Amino acid sequence: MTREVALWIMIAALVLFLFLAWRGWNNRVGRYRHLPELALASDRGGRPSQTFSLLYVATTEAEKPMERVAKKPLAYRAQMHLGVGSDGLFLSIPGEDEVVLPPGALRGVGRATWTIDRVVDSDGLVFVRWLWGDTAVDSYFRSVDYPADDIVKAVENLIPPTKESA
Repeated sequence: MTREVALWIMIAALVLFLFLAWRGWNNRVGRYRHLPELALASDRGGRPSQTFSLLYVATTEAEKPMERVAKKPLAYRAQMHLGVGSDGLFLSIPGEDEVVLPPGALRGVGRATWTIDRVVDSDGLVFVRWLWGDTAVDSYFRSVDYPADDIVKAVENLIPPTKESA
């Protein structure tokens, strides 16, 4: 086999790999087309009373931390600002419109050590369980500058009481 033939085989393999990766991501995006658009913060009018600078890690299906939800604005990992206010959680990700998760959509908050593509030290992630339309999802955040317990407490205050706890 000549060098030229080997080169063309490697180029063909690379193109095939890139095509399969692109197709897999598009299939994942298509799987979540049914999810509604999130409410824009500019339409809600409220402002957060507390803001945390965090690393957004991922949003997954609830209790399935290996099933990434691929829908904008939460499709990609990024640095972000998480605002907590009476109107809900304000998610501000660079390059995306600021969105709000209303308090009625929030179902829980807690600590985690891992999710898809990320493993951290003991309880290094904060997760928020919420309803995206009819689908329960978990969004994971990593705090570098703030104690994670402060974030958990701030979000807990927004979660409406359930009938079991009332």
